[in-house]
Amino acid sequence: MSIQTLLSTALAKRHGFFLQAEQDHTDCFRVFHGTVEGISGLNVDRYGDTWLVQSFHQTLTVEELAEIVAVLTQEMDLPVVYNDRSAGHSRVLNALSPELDDIACAELVMQENGIKFTTKLRHEGQDPLLFLDMRIGREYVRAHSQDKTVLNLFSYTCGIGTAAAMGGAERVVNVDFSSFALAAGRTNAELNQVSEVCEFVQSDAFPALRQLAGLSVGGRRNHKLPSYPKLAQTQFDLVFLDPPRYAKSAFGIVDLVNDYQGLFKPALLSTKTGGTIVCCNNVAKVDRRDWFDSLVRCVEKQGRSVTEYTWLDPHEDFPSFDDNHPLKIVALTLN
Repeated sequence: MSIQTLLSTALAKRHGFFLQAEQDHTDCFRVFHGTVEGISGLNVDRYGDTWLVQSFHQTLTVEELAEIVAVLTQEMDLPVVYNDRSAGHSRVLNALSPELDDIACAELVMQENGIKFTTKLRHEGQDPLLFLDMRIGREYVRAHSQDKTVLNLFSYTCGIGTAAAMGGAERVVNVDFSSFALAAGRTNAELNQVSEVCEFVQSDAFPALRQLAGLSVGGRRNHKLPSYPKLAQTQFDLVFLDPPRYAKSAFGIVDLVNDYQGLFKPALLSTKTGGTIVCCNNVAKVDRRDWFDSLVRCVEKQGRSVTEYTWLDPHEDFPSFDDNHPLKIVALTLN
């Protein structure tokens, strides 16, 4: 089946979703999820007033891109930016026309459920500045943050933190190692006039979490520890834990397949009695039930228990095989 046919089919399936998104003041979402909808490694998204096409496995031919542009501009006449990320390092490979390059590198503003977010389709990092499949997480946090204290770990551009502030949180602490990401987070707070509620901590997650949990900072054997911000032991009403699949630093190793507990334990210790910790795991091969059971065991080892839990599945613009989403999100309420 041609790209044109597959994309047209995906758009038609989302007709009702698009109407609801407009009513909800949302103009950023996925319109073609290639892995499930027919072309593995090809994603098409709307980011505000721009279409974004990204290929991760194979470079699009001139003819294929032209077909996509024709279908998208017929749906809505917006500029189409193409990022070829088919190399192993996932960096953007292709040049754009001067006009499209200006659009791709500009700071754009879009909306999700009426919350304003900044985005850039090309910048010093790799991904646009908001992960669209995390919409359900931002919605949950916004709905459960009134008068709460919120800790947002691996915050990236602080979409979760901004949603918490918009939901009436009294304090939001965003932690991320990237100064670039936190700068975008500050912009998001400013766009929504919630800067007074939001704090931004540039730190490796391990020392930040361990200090908040009242544990020693520690570190990996034979690794000299760099400097890090000093934080007081603190517990929060709501903790959001969304680590990357794998990362190394002098303080520890993030490994969502083999050692989620290394982060989860200090995160749950930073969660108040009666509070909620929202856990995310984006590794497709991690079994949902096994992962959940491991979280419960870790909670029980700390002498606490899970009193309630809620699974948060991505919205319909991110279809999955047999409803088995690679991104797993569960909210655990702890005693």
